[in-house]
Amino acid sequence: MPLSPLDIHNKEFSRGFRGYNEDEVNEFLEQVIKDYEIVLKEKKELENKLLSSNEQIGHYNSIEETLQKSIVIAQEAAEEVRRNSQKEAKLIVKEAEKNADRIVNEALSKARRIAMEIEELKKQSKVFRNRFKMIVEAQLDLIQSDDWDHLMEYEVDTAELEHLDLPQD
Repeated sequence: MPLSPLDIHNKEFSRGFRGYNEDEVNEFLEQVIKDYEIVLKEKKELENKLLSSNEQIGHYNSIEETLQKSIVIAQEAAEEVRRNSQKEAKLIVKEAEKNADRIVNEALSKARRIAMEIEELKKQSKVFRNRFKMIVEAQLDLIQSDDWDHLMEYEVDTAELEHLDLPQD
């Protein structure tokens, strides 16, 4: 067991013939006691600092462990988000491709219908043109017929018409 300042203070030496000077020994012991008290006080302070440092290290180790776990969790979450994003992107692309195919198919179908309608309209316009041409030619034949010349040559006696009695309104 180490000596305490009180042990040093209470220490008594036996006296011998021609021993040491008692005042010098006592003075030296007093100095040793003071120095030893300072050393013990410093030791206690250092022990307290060491304990505090160990507690801080423990706290920092705990924080480090928590941060490492958090980093692992964040990495796992990021990986999960990335995987989910890729799945969602694939689904969006597939849906977009389906919609694009549907739109293209609808457009092709509509274009075919319009082309068929155009062909039908062309046929109808040819029929109409031929009928109209026939009507115009028939009318032209009527105009060019001799009946118009006979009509212009026909003379009416207006004097005879004046003597006719017409009913009055």
